Amino acid sequence: MAIEKLHLEDALEDSPQTRSLLSVFEKDAMTLKKYTTGLHNCCQRIMKAQNELCAATQSLSQHLRDFEIQKFPLESDDSVLSSTLKQFSSYLDDVSSIQQVLSAQFSETMMYPLSRFLQADLEEVTTLCEMFQLASNEHDSAMNRYMRLPKKKDSERHRQECSEELYLMRKKFHQTSLHYYSSLNALQYKRKCSLLEPIMGYLHAQRAFFQMGQDAVGKKEIEDFLNNISTSVQGVQQEMKTETKKTVELIDTLEQQSAHLYHAEPMVDMPYIPPNTNLTQKAGYLFVRRGKHIQMPGPIGKQLIATKWERCFFFTVGGNLMSQSRDQLAGSLVLDLNEPGVLAEPHESDDRRFVFQVLSPKSKRNIVLQAENEREKDEWICTLNNIVRESGYVKDKNPQVKPKERTSSTSSASKQGSISPDQSSSSRRINPFDQSANEVLDSLDSAIDNATFVESFVVRFLGSMEVPTDRGEKLVQETMRQIMAARAIHNVFKMTESRLVVSSECMRLIDPSNNTVRTQFALADISFWAAHPENTRLFAFITRTKPPGATQSTFSCHVFECNISAEEICLAIGTATKLAFQALMQRKLPPGVGKEKKVMEKIQHVKTREKNILLQNIQQLEDAPEGEEDNLHNLPLSPDGKYLVLTATDESEDLAESGDLAQPMENLTVESMQQPISDDLDIEEEPESEA
Repeated sequence: MAIEKLHLEDALEDSPQTRSLLSVFEKDAMTLKKYTTGLHNCCQRIMKAQNELCAATQSLSQHLRDFEIQKFPLESDDSVLSSTLKQFSSYLDDVSSIQQVLSAQFSETMMYPLSRFLQADLEEVTTLCEMFQLASNEHDSAMNRYMRLPKKKDSERHRQECSEELYLMRKKFHQTSLHYYSSLNALQYKRKCSLLEPIMGYLHAQRAFFQMGQDAVGKKEIEDFLNNISTSVQGVQQEMKTETKKTVELIDTLEQQSAHLYHAEPMVDMPYIPPNTNLTQKAGYLFVRRGKHIQMPGPIGKQLIATKWERCFFFTVGGNLMSQSRDQLAGSLVLDLNEPGVLAEPHESDDRRFVFQVLSPKSKRNIVLQAENEREKDEWICTLNNIVRESGYVKDKNPQVKPKERTSSTSSASKQGSISPDQSSSSRRINPFDQSANEVLDSLDSAIDNATFVESFVVRFLGSMEVPTDRGEKLVQETMRQIMAARAIHNVFKMTESRLVVSSECMRLIDPSNNTVRTQFALADISFWAAHPENTRLFAFITRTKPPGATQSTFSCHVFECNISAEEICLAIGTATKLAFQALMQRKLPPGVGKEKKVMEKIQHVKTREKNILLQNIQQLEDAPEGEEDNLHNLPLSPDGKYLVLTATDESEDLAESGDLAQPMENLTVESMQQPISDDLDIEEEPESEA
């Protein structure tokens, strides 16, 4: 199909037919510009979406990798889910790289040609249109001025100026028209390629993207990985479906079994359930009465006691009555049931039912509690009295077994209400903080008795936890915090008391009840120890252990509580390890190293002394007579004349007679010299240091 054109030959004439045809071309150019602008907006939207998709894929990949550093309380560090998500993130990184390539191709093959056509060609037509209108107006003005020239001859100069102006304007109009017409004609050709080129670039980029995606993601290993994960997910879903079914059945069973518990008081038609009077432990919610003094206004200022009932969770542990509110992490001590005279009995209250009280004559406390019904009240009373009876006390009677008197002491655990039973033969529970550490030395074996350093302390074991490294104060403090928090959360208040024996040989934990060794730590396996910076009764030490067949050692942090300053125990451990290290270095020295050094010093001292004596004797000698001088000159002298030269026979005979030569000098060693010299010089031999 032929392309419509503007005839350049008609540009100078500028006829109405030419102008009419020009307006058609101008309208077409404006419509094309509007359409191209819309097309550019659509492509720009695709470009933004592709960039956003690329950024979103990168963000998703990074988020999957962050799962490994999250601290989920119920997820282990080496879980399969963590490794699977990490593998997924690596595949997403490959997809993100391909998407970045696609984004770059969109920018080059789609956006660039369209932007060039819109900003260069169409904007050029718009600019030439404005210039054409301006040149046309200027030409019309110059033509009008020229045509209005008068007939007078005196205006010849004015006619020349107008004629020159018309010449310039007509030339300018003609040149502008030629450029404008040619741009409009060229626009008809550019339309057919400039609109197709960006779409063609889009499809080429997509084809390349899918090809790269097939090469990167369509691998056999990825297909196998996805199949395995899909099978695993289906298995988990099936397991969850089975577990859901079991949960629904369990819920129905629990609802049926708990039907009688929904009523605060048993219904009349329900069977009677007697209270269990043989319990020694019980837990549940009770209301406790608390009194508060209120100052009344007025000159007298009387005080009234207001009664307030609070709902708390009560439980018994280690012979103690504990309470815990819902917002607390650990329970607090309400009453020590080991105190003499403790008694639980019903109590009459004016405003409440099912009330009972716990009396403690020693602490002069009267704890008033309210149960939900009569059965709960009776069970609580029986349980508390059973605990008191087992501890050795009954009402209005002395304890059955009188415990050994001990001096009481306090600790951080007693402040939290944690009291553990004594491990002695007495039936009454004794505060473990009152133990004495003077008896432990009697149970040590000969290895400890022969140690150069021994100290013992009373400690209570709180817990152990595996740690990643073998040292660090922050590591020890964090381990202490986690162990104490875990004990509080799980209501673990019982502690095992031991006697810690620190010696230059090892560290031992002794059972105070039978003086047996519970565990032993070699000083070489203890890598770090420290006390808590705030609580001076807490300390811990880190030990290294290498299981059989393992290539790397594992480290464990053991936390203890003591009834003295933990700094003293840390100082004792430091002293013991220092002495053990010195003994180890002494054992590693070769035999006789210390004696050889002293022997050589004595030899050097003897040589110096003999040299001085010889010089003094030479100075005291008289001059030889004249007859003997020749004989002296005939003696065999050394080349420099400083000393006599003896023959080998004479030298060996003289030395043999003197007994100073037992073997050749070149074979004389320190060992061969040591005994004779030491005997001669009276050197005291030091005994070897004991290991």
